[in-house]
Amino acid sequence: MTAFFALLAAVALIAWWRLRLQAREEAAQHARELAELRERQRLELEHHEHRLETLLDSMIEGLVVLDAHGRITLTNRAAETLFGFSRQMVGGTLLEAIRHHEVAALAARLETEPAILDHELRLEGPPPRILQVNAVALRGAADVGAGAMLVFHDLTRVRELEGARQEFVANVSHELRTPLSLIKSAAETLLDGAKADPAALDRLLQIIDRHADRLTLLIDDLLLLAKLDSGRIELRPEPSPLRAATQEVFGDLAKRAQGREVRLENAIPAGLVAQADPDRLRQVLSNLVDNGIKYGRSGGVLTVSARPLDGGKVEVCVRDDGPGIPAESLGRVFERFYRVDKARSREQGGTGLGLAIVKHAVQAHGGEVRVESEPGQGAAFFFTLPAA
Repeated sequence: MTAFFALLAAVALIAWWRLRLQAREEAAQHARELAELRERQRLELEHHEHRLETLLDSMIEGLVVLDAHGRITLTNRAAETLFGFSRQMVGGTLLEAIRHHEVAALAARLETEPAILDHELRLEGPPPRILQVNAVALRGAADVGAGAMLVFHDLTRVRELEGARQEFVANVSHELRTPLSLIKSAAETLLDGAKADPAALDRLLQIIDRHADRLTLLIDDLLLLAKLDSGRIELRPEPSPLRAATQEVFGDLAKRAQGREVRLENAIPAGLVAQADPDRLRQVLSNLVDNGIKYGRSGGVLTVSARPLDGGKVEVCVRDDGPGIPAESLGRVFERFYRVDKARSREQGGTGLGLAIVKHAVQAHGGEVRVESEPGQGAAFFFTLPAA
């Protein structure tokens, strides 16, 4: 009997021990599964955070999120670029990161206002910028303030384009109105009886014809510039000898050069060839040579030269020995309708689009254009083209 109870106790002890081992194994398995679950959750959280960061950094708008205490909890690369702070500023206040009191004041307004929309903010440079700010207050449980979100959109380029468009429309209107008013005035004079006077008739018809040509030239230049600007013009590049193209332009403008006693010199080496659309190349040369004849020194010299550059390019230079271009105008001479000397430009004629056409035609070939000048030392216009 004693042996039986001893055996029963041994069996019970073995069963208890097995149960304990099983419980330990189950606990260890549970711990491993829990650790794996936590690791998966950690990796998923990191993945989601990385996706969120990538998504926010791909925005062109700047984003700043604040907590209930006005401290930055989230930002993106666009905001850091706009205001010049780093992501290390997360946790600091808005004023510490952005250093702009008006932005801080906007965030403070969200304590009493649900949203602020389309607020324009000017940042003094350099460079100065105009931002559009949209901000919204964040609310938590029981409508308790939980912070704010501010979105900044850079309107600088939009405002610049709006200004350029308005200036362009004003310039086109002026350029069109002048010849139209002269044509109308001449026509009214004829209708009032001047057609009975042969001398007056001839003079007024010449005015109408001259300014009708001026209108045609302006419209043609506007259409060409629009095509070049939009990339809709089809270029047909081919090997184009630069010396021959320049000589052809000199022949076209010889009469005008003689009128101002300007000597034209072709200093381009024979055999230098560009890969360019021949029509556009002649147009670029014609505009630059014509510009040099008009604004260079009467009785002076205009020289066209060229040289090969590294990287499969050739550079052409059109140089006059006139009064030159003031330093403040050098950066604007290729703008549409920009005139260094408005009075002289009106007297010389032209549409005010020649240098803008040069710039866009050269860029359409993958080249660059620039000008160098000092007052009293003439002006030199350079452009590059691919070498044939």
